[in-house]
Formats: sequence, structure tokens, C-alpha cells
Amino acid sequence: MSSLGKKRLDATLAIAGYALSGGAVSAVPTPSIEIPKQIVVTASDIAMYTTIWKIYFEEDLSRKGVLEMLVELGLVTIAAAGTAYIVARGSAAILHEVTDWFGPAGWGVSAAIAGSLTGLFGTAWAMYCDRLYSEKQPQSATS
Repeated sequence: MSSLGKKRLDATLAIAGYALSGGAVSAVPTPSIEIPKQIVVTASDIAMYTTIWKIYFEEDLSRKGVLEMLVELGLVTIAAAGTAYIVARGSAAILHEVTDWFGPAGWGVSAAIAGSLTGLFGTAWAMYCDRLYSEKQPQSATS
């Protein structure tokens, strides 16, 4: 397996793990306290992003200059992605609050929504890292 192929597999496995754990955390019924739970899921998502970054670039994301990252992504992209993330997590928190009323079936829906959101955002981040890695390491992408 090529270096890029291994990175893709590792990133996919990391995303799946974080999506499953995020779904599991969201499935636990917590009437009236969904926002704190979403904060925990968001912290887990941040850990996922840093894990994916480390898989591709073998460096901690915190060590990379934030200004350089913003220039690479473009400020408009950062603002749009950040807004989409906040809206998605906020909407999920409201929906989880409603689904708690429906017992186990609702809890399953909550888990599926949370896991899907984590998987979607993780996949988008992995695709960005993959593209960036391929641009910086063209010889690895073809081997």
C-alpha cells in the first residue's frame, strides 16, 4: 500500500471511530442539557481534526502557524465552514432535545444524526488534508 493509501485508510478509520463515539455520546438521553453535550462532541471533533492532520503531516496541528493555515484555506472558507459547523451543531442540539421525548427510538435518531455530522465534517477535513498533502508531496501520491 502506498504512503498516501495508508494515510487515507488511517484517516477513514479515525473518522469512523470518532463518528461512532460521538453518536454513542449523543444517544444518552439528557433532557434539557443538550448544549453541554454538544460542547463535548465539539471537543471530540477538534481532536478528530488534529488526529487527521497528524496522520497526513506527522505534526501537531497546534504547532502549525494559525495565520499560515488561514492563508491556505482562505478566510472566506474558514468563515463559511465555521458558520456551517455552528449551525449544524446548534440544530443538532435542538433536534436532540426533541428526540429525547420519544424514548429509545429518538435516542437512536440522535446517535445517527451526531455520528453523521461528525463523519461528514471529518470527511471534508480529510479531503482537504489529502489534497494539501498531494500538492506538497506529488511523488508520494503516485507511488
